[in-house]
Amino acid sequence: MKLKYIDLKYKPTDNDLVCEYYIEPTDGYTLEEVSEHVAGESSIGTWTSISTMKPRIAEKLKPHVYSIDKQTNEIKVAYNSELFEAGNMPEIMSSIGGNIYGMKAVRNLRLQDISFPKSILRSFKGPLFGIYGIRRMLKVKDRPLTGTIVKPKVGLNEKEHAKVAYDSWVGGLDAVKDDENLSSMKFNKFDKRAKETLKMRDLAEQETGEKKVYFANVTAETKEALRRARLVKSLGGEYIMFDIVTGGWGTLQALREADLGLAIHAHRAGHGMFTENPYHGMSMLTLAKISRLIGVDQIHIGAIVGKMKGSEEDVKNIAKEISDMYISEDKEAKMLKQDWGKIKPIFPVCSGGMHPGLIPALMNILETDIIIQCGGGVHGHKKGTQQGATAVRQAVDAALKEIPLDKYAKDHKELKIAIDQWGFEPVKKGER
Repeated sequence: MKLKYIDLKYKPTDNDLVCEYYIEPTDGYTLEEVSEHVAGESSIGTWTSISTMKPRIAEKLKPHVYSIDKQTNEIKVAYNSELFEAGNMPEIMSSIGGNIYGMKAVRNLRLQDISFPKSILRSFKGPLFGIYGIRRMLKVKDRPLTGTIVKPKVGLNEKEHAKVAYDSWVGGLDAVKDDENLSSMKFNKFDKRAKETLKMRDLAEQETGEKKVYFANVTAETKEALRRARLVKSLGGEYIMFDIVTGGWGTLQALREADLGLAIHAHRAGHGMFTENPYHGMSMLTLAKISRLIGVDQIHIGAIVGKMKGSEEDVKNIAKEISDMYISEDKEAKMLKQDWGKIKPIFPVCSGGMHPGLIPALMNILETDIIIQCGGGVHGHKKGTQQGATAVRQAVDAALKEIPLDKYAKDHKELKIAIDQWGFEPVKKGER
């Protein structure tokens, strides 16, 4: 039985998982031919007709290529959700993001977006806290959350690490996190670091009267990641951090489904291997959506004004996708319609080259439902970490009060030092 997957009259149903792909065919293949290959290989097909293909399989499970745009080389494929194991993200990605990337007929292939049907949404827990739960935890209602990354990335021992965290918290920051490549080294063991840092968190809370949180990096193979998460819980921590790309979807699911009552901070280390090439791999938007569905409470998306790549439009679209409940289809932005149902909105995390002089410009673009993280922009302050942290909070306050940063800095010495050191990006009212 030779199946045909292109059906431009087909209209996706509420039970379909929809993917949008960008395709560049290898020489000798047409876009239509490669579309057939992509749809078949990602579902029930193979390279030839087979005698074992039952009519009932083809009738019920055959996907439909319902849109082909030859101007942009973009196609949309609707898959019956019964093709996938509910609640199993590795299996879903093995289908729609698996063998199809290795086919000879494909020169370039990019998964630009996925729209999940309700049946798939219901099979995942989604975020435990989300934006509003995190705000309740920290008792912060109407400003961006602020945080830092302990620097240097690796090299400090456990007590030195905890002291940097303490200085950051008492300087005014809400959160401190491990760097993505700090796990459990000879010079800085995870268990001792977690104990020492959470001890300093308690001290900072007593001294400031503010709630403080620590994102402990539990990234490891699944059993060890779970052990580390349980240790954080036993020590009174409320948060864990996980490198979602290098750690894997399966381990991320295990951490969320363990129901430890911990918020999950998602670091995207390694995402550029998939998202960097605009013609191949998959979009950061897709990666962020998958992470929200599985159940992280926040995820790095870039900062537009910082050192990491990502256009203003792309970063804004990702922020909208993960923090809104309903997304309308936007062809130009390559965003499919998505009704998130009961899946909670999550915080966009903005980091990478951030410092106090960039904060008002960032807030002007993404407003207040963000987490601003400054690493070198805190610890590189000429007067040290504590003053660097204070400068970050002062920059946030200036933006909330709509006072130009250089004017606000005249009465706030920590901020003055920061903008003298790194400069600042002026923000005009009504800009962008």
